[in-house]
Amino acid sequence: MSRLDDDKAEDIVFINLKDKSSVADSLVVASGRSHRHVGAMADHLMRGLKEAGFGKARVEGLPGCDWVLIDAGDVIVHLFRPEVRSFYNIEKIWSIETSGHVTPTS
Repeated sequence: MSRLDDDKAEDIVFINLKDKSSVADSLVVASGRSHRHVGAMADHLMRGLKEAGFGKARVEGLPGCDWVLIDAGDVIVHLFRPEVRSFYNIEKIWSIETSGHVTPTS
């Protein structure tokens, strides 16, 4: 998540999915200010995953960059433009309270 911090991602939320889903162990949701910002964050994150040995991560939502999903296996990252994030409200689906910052859950 430090890469998202470095890229000035907004409203980063961590959701622990252990014992809640068989899809992944955790979910990260973050916002970018524009299509370009979301695309740049996704590109940087994909490069970082590849450098760390997770080159098989799948990505959906490029080149539109309203909502980019990166599936790195145990971790799924959702990057949104703010209005798209509000519309889909992923945090509410998982019943997570957000306060505008990283929120570890148990």
